[in-house]
Parts: sequence; structure tokens; C-alpha cells
Amino acid sequence: MITEIIKIIEGGLNKDPNKVLNYAKLLAENLGKSGDTKAADRILRALHHKQAQPIYLDQLLVAPVDQETRMNIADLVIPQPNQNVPIILSESLRHKLDGFVGRVQHRNELQAVGIDPQASLLLYGPPGCGKTTLAHYIAHQMQLPLVVARLDSLVSSLLGNTAKNIRKIFEFASRQPCILFLDEFDAIAKARDDQHELGELKRVVNSLLQNIDEYVESNILIAATNHEELLDKAIWRRFNSIIEVAQPQEAEVQQLLKLFLSPMKLNFELDSKKGDSLADLLKGNSPADIKSICQNAIAQSVLDKKSSLTYDDLLLQFYYYKHHSAASSEALMGFLSSYGVSQAAIADLLDTSLRQVRNYFNPKA
Repeated sequence: MITEIIKIIEGGLNKDPNKVLNYAKLLAENLGKSGDTKAADRILRALHHKQAQPIYLDQLLVAPVDQETRMNIADLVIPQPNQNVPIILSESLRHKLDGFVGRVQHRNELQAVGIDPQASLLLYGPPGCGKTTLAHYIAHQMQLPLVVARLDSLVSSLLGNTAKNIRKIFEFASRQPCILFLDEFDAIAKARDDQHELGELKRVVNSLLQNIDEYVESNILIAATNHEELLDKAIWRRFNSIIEVAQPQEAEVQQLLKLFLSPMKLNFELDSKKGDSLADLLKGNSPADIKSICQNAIAQSVLDKKSSLTYDDLLLQFYYYKHHSAASSEALMGFLSSYGVSQAAIADLLDTSLRQVRNYFNPKA
């Protein structure tokens, strides 16, 4: 609750009534949860007397814009209490995320025993592995708005504007309880010794570091990158929680298949040899890839007016997804056969004659 009091004082000194009102309501909510309902009621009565607007519905909705393009440089996502965020996590990853959320939720207790209360999280790993989804998941778990920086409009063509935009983002996020999310973080946090970057972009990193230092003292920051090797060394020290989001292993792949295939009836069990074979085949692919393959298979099944989705359908869509250029029908038939698809089923899948398929597997001498 010390954090909320400091924010209220900052808002008063800066003549920012919205910041005062937002954090005063949050303070009342926290006092109520801790059992001090009398103090909570007094704060809420004072807010009602001043006809305060509900939290998140005033200043928070007026996103900052780039001076050059007048485009918003941030998007706002407000989680709904009953909204479900479907996500598949390994036990290790879930434990790390719970640790980060717990650090935020118990800031006062940690600070009382001398633990740094800062809450900053860096997510890194291959594209499509769910870093952005994790940021939304954390926001939902904490029921806090997610302020998402828009890198396409944040980085300006005008010298000096990018640093100004960065400052606007941090100031905007600090006015109310929320989580600031910087996706594609490497675009503004590249190493300052990169010889290919202009001096202006190096100054952007300096500005970014200064803003992070000020912001994380009492706010929540999440950043994500696909290219952690590009980040400036000083950036890493600004995050007290760092998590690698790796590609799913076989157990997670099976859970992803259940999630993504749930809209369609299957003519086989995922908890079977065929399901295990699919999970082994898809291991090493990102959740985004697996989702695309499943959705492509479902879409084609609906277009073909099939009542259920088959193991063969999924194998076919996997092959098409992994071979974007026109692959030979012979290579495709060989692939399907290697995964146990019968010659008759191959002919049906590829809309070709059974004789042509048999000739491929049994060429005449």
C-alpha cells in the first residue's frame, strides 16, 4: 500500500487528478482486502463526494500519439473478469510466472523484509512460442489493464521523436495501475556498440534505460524479444525476472492439440498411438505453428463437409504447412506412407486414382 500512497503524492505534486483518483481507489480496494474496511469506506466516500470517474475509464483511454503521424503509440487491453485466457504451460514455466505474479501481489510484505519490490519481467525465445500470450495471461491473472506499446508508430522517422515517444509511453502507463508491455523489445533496446546503428538510436537506448529505472520503482513492466542477442548488456540488469519461453515439448504439444482441435470431432483418440505420433511429429514447432496446422485441417474438413477430422487430414496439413513451395506428389505420398497412411487413404486425400498411388509404391520393373 506504500506504493499507492507514493503514487497519490506524485499525482498531487504533478497536479494530475486522474492519477490521484485512480490510485486512491486502488488503495481503498487493497485496504478492504486487508480487513481495514473503515479506512476503505472513508476513501471511497471522499472519491464519491468529488464525483470521481471509475478507474481506467478516463485518462487511461486517451492514448498518447506520435507527433509526426498522430497515430496512437499504445494500445489498451482491459481484461474481463470472466474472460478465459487459454494457455498451455510447462510446470517449470508456470512456477516462474507464479513467482513473478506473487512478487507483485506481495510487494509490501517483501519490502518489509528488505526485498527489492520492483516487478520487471523479460521474456525471450523463438517467434510464435507465446510471449505475447503470456503478457496477456499475466494481466488477466492480476486483473490489470495491459498497455501495449506499438513499435510501428513508436519508432519515428524524425530525429528525437522516438525518445520523446518512449517518454510518453512510460508517463502514460504510470498514471494508473496497469502493466506496460514492450513487445519486439529489441527494436528499441539494441546494443549501443552496434556499428550499424545511427547515433540517434543509441541515444534512444539511453532514454529507454532512464525511463525503465524510474518506472519500475513502483510499476509493472514486461518486455519480450525474439532476438535476445541484440539487446544492450545494460538492458538485462533492469529486469529482476528473466524467463526463456522455449518451444513446447511432447507433453505440451499433446495439450496444445487438445486445445486447438477441441472445436472439431476427431475420428481417433489423441491419447493413442496416432496421437503420440502427431505429438512427436509436431515437437519442435512453435504453438503458433501448431495452431495454424490444426486450424488449416479443421477449415479443410469443414469445406469438404466431413463430419469428423482424421489423423490423415492433420498429417496432410502438416506437410503443406512445412513445404510452402510446390512439393512433388511423390514426396508427399512417401511422407504419408511413412506415417502409416494406407494407399487407399492417400488416393482419397490427394484426390487421385488408387492405381497412380500403387504405381508409385510398386513401380513396374
